[in-house]
Amino acid sequence: MSMNELEAKVAELRELRRMADELAAEITATEDELKAYMTANSTEELYGPSFKITWKPVTSSRLDSKALKAAAPELWERFSKSTTTRRFIIA
Repeated sequence: MSMNELEAKVAELRELRRMADELAAEITATEDELKAYMTANSTEELYGPSFKITWKPVTSSRLDSKALKAAAPELWERFSKSTTTRRFIIA
């Protein structure tokens, strides 16, 4: 790929990311409107001809690895594992 082609691809990627950010903001705003409607109507579920919306509390349990490492470092060391990933950044 030539330098001009690389410049064009980077410009295209930046524009697509900008558009994705705008779209994500619109999605969040629309979700917030629906949540506000549900809150105002004291409901956790909405139904329509082509949709079902639920917005309910969900409880989950996760391991607090920082607390485990502080309380039992040998156990944390025994059961922890390292992973390697590659990060793609355009600056």
